[in-house]
Amino acid sequence: MSFLDRLRRRVKTVTRPRVALPERNGPRVRQTHSGTEGALRERLAADPNDAVAFAELAEIVRRHAAAGHGPGAPSATTPEARAAGADDAVWALAEELAHSPRAWFPLVELARLSVADDIDGAVRRLSIATDRDPTGQALLEGLLVLREAGLNDAALALGTGHWRPAEHKPEVGRQMVMAALAAGRVGDAKRHRAALLSHPDASQASTLAADLEKQIAKAKPSKSFS
Repeated sequence: MSFLDRLRRRVKTVTRPRVALPERNGPRVRQTHSGTEGALRERLAADPNDAVAFAELAEIVRRHAAAGHGPGAPSATTPEARAAGADDAVWALAEELAHSPRAWFPLVELARLSVADDIDGAVRRLSIATDRDPTGQALLEGLLVLREAGLNDAALALGTGHWRPAEHKPEVGRQMVMAALAAGRVGDAKRHRAALLSHPDASQASTLAADLEKQIAKAKPSKSFS
């Protein structure tokens, strides 16, 4: 399991009946902070894309909300209410950090929280995140968010507008090919595989391309998601 996979597990929302999340009306995170919380906030103020600091702070604000602490914490004691308050607290944290023009990771987390209820909004946030990140990491994360939600066509649309095969890491290209195959778009999968080979790390790109070629050969055009 990769570092980012482990990180996503740490900030993954609790499964619960989903309700529409407000744009800017969720409970505010606590304004009085412990030393650890304050230090994490300082790290995120300096770098809003510090994924480790975000995961650690998200755990703290989730615990506060689930325990009924802080402004806006739910008064109900049901597991669903506690999960809702925890999700909203993390939403508020990510939204607060996303206001920085340098921030892309918080936008990815907002998309992850909202994709079940607001696909268009989630895609919009991911598009902004990829625009803010020239490295392609935000794009990779965005593709994973959409693919995990079964939105392979949306993932392809996001990647088509932002993927730079010669600059972004080869894994972005692999996700593009896999999304195309999952969407039954074999022709697109072949084109994306060919584009992947333009990456300067020829060895890694060739290894991935060889594996993808085998998967493409087994694929049949279909509109069903895998």
